[in-house]
Amino acid sequence: MKPKMTYPGHIRAVLTLGLPLIGGYLGEIAIQTTDTVMTGWYGIEALAAVALGTTYLFVLFIFGSGFALAVMPLVAAFAAKDDEQGIRRATRMGLWLSVGFAALALPLLLGSRPILLAMGQTEQVATDAAAYLRIAGWGLLPALLVMTLKSYLSALERTQIVLWIILFAAVINGLANYALIFGNWGAPELGVRGAAIASVASHTVSLLGVVIYILWALPQHALFVRLWRGDRTMLAQVFDLGWPISLTSLSEVGLFAGATVMMGWLGTVPLAAEGIVVQVASVAFILHLGLSNVATIRAGNAFGRGDTSHMARGARVVTAMSLVIGGLTAAVFIVWPDVLIRLFIRPGEEAAAEILAIGTALLFMAALFQTVDSVQVIAMGLLRGVQDTRMPMILAGVSYWIVGLPCSYILGFPLGYGGVGIWAGLVIALSVAAVLMSARFWLITIRRLPDEPEAVAG
Repeated sequence: MKPKMTYPGHIRAVLTLGLPLIGGYLGEIAIQTTDTVMTGWYGIEALAAVALGTTYLFVLFIFGSGFALAVMPLVAAFAAKDDEQGIRRATRMGLWLSVGFAALALPLLLGSRPILLAMGQTEQVATDAAAYLRIAGWGLLPALLVMTLKSYLSALERTQIVLWIILFAAVINGLANYALIFGNWGAPELGVRGAAIASVASHTVSLLGVVIYILWALPQHALFVRLWRGDRTMLAQVFDLGWPISLTSLSEVGLFAGATVMMGWLGTVPLAAEGIVVQVASVAFILHLGLSNVATIRAGNAFGRGDTSHMARGARVVTAMSLVIGGLTAAVFIVWPDVLIRLFIRPGEEAAAEILAIGTALLFMAALFQTVDSVQVIAMGLLRGVQDTRMPMILAGVSYWIVGLPCSYILGFPLGYGGVGIWAGLVIALSVAAVLMSARFWLITIRRLPDEPEAVAG
């Protein structure tokens, strides 16, 4: 019997694994944030178009990433058993499913303009956003492949290399944006299309970097040898675990996308202000998402060993850490909203005062859901670690679509609270999700798992 890990030991383990994961996610969100900041400097119309386009693309990316995320708990469980064949099989079929999804989603990206118009967006914003998506859409495939390989590496606790590769890609994205949006360094001035080209380039660089590292550092897994050979049994296992994750993620991202669409009904300036706040809130969410991935990996590892006591202690630690982060980010949103929002507004922008007023109100609503969001995303990560994905999918659908989205519409329009009302619906949705997901893990799922007795360390 192995000694029981103490709570300080769990904290050290979470930080060791989690900090590079969080840094990697921050690098990824930096790519989107750079697009938003630089298009905001370019003009209010470009900012609104990229805010809408990135939301549209992100919905599809999150929907497709369920198969990549399914690789993480599977590889963690196989790694706990030293099953290299299982690791290879799960990762390969995750790559297969990611390619298949990207092929199906591409037409929705290349032909997005009529869809955006049908959502009630203005002619100009829909046209500019469609121009962005016709180029940026080609980045969906490398982005999903990177997500799959990142899940594989993270489950093996090789997170630092992912951090450095993504940070390098973020630098490439920033330089390409500066050149192609504004026409600097002799490049053509392409506006939103330049931002799209930069994003595709950064995703491609990330994919090349991750593949090269795997070939060099993990040749024993032979991950890309005869990659074309199918594995029906494992394909079905990854698919069965992944599609509920996809729908769960789609439910939450769809909630925020629905809020973005409703903000578009209020006009270009509210939509631009919301685009800024979404980017700021996304940075805070990434902190929780990184810890959620840690929860998935460590729960998956404990699940593979049948060690429920270890899982429960680790779950308490990672939940508490996420709550602390939620409280700190909420304080920043409330105390310094103008500083955060002005980062995205070009000097001399005529609508600056209106954007600042709307953005400040929305940031206050974002501060309100920081704590509950931290709880629900960690609970979801823990449930994925024990390969419990179908019931969380149902709970997410109820929270976000049956409760949250109708509340956003009712508060925003019939009751007349506008953007604040729309985002109040998000607070309600995330609060319901936090309660339901936590109850599912702590009161039901973890009590059903077997446990091994452990010796207590002195």
